[in-house]
Amino acid sequence: MNSHSSDKKFAKQQRTHRVSIMLNDSEMRALNKFCDNYTVKNRSRLIRETLMRSILKRFDLDNPTLFD
Repeated sequence: MNSHSSDKKFAKQQRTHRVSIMLNDSEMRALNKFCDNYTVKNRSRLIRETLMRSILKRFDLDNPTLFD
């Protein structure tokens, strides 16, 4: 199984859990500027993927290794 087929399986999962966040004025300006500069059409996807990338990276860093 290649990574492309697993991406399709992940993408087909229905999202049923809503999460809300609050941003201050400067955070919102930064988000809007980023989306404008990089022509982001789906802010929800950007935030979700950025959040999950950060979480998975932290899990990977916190995972004990064979030589710890």
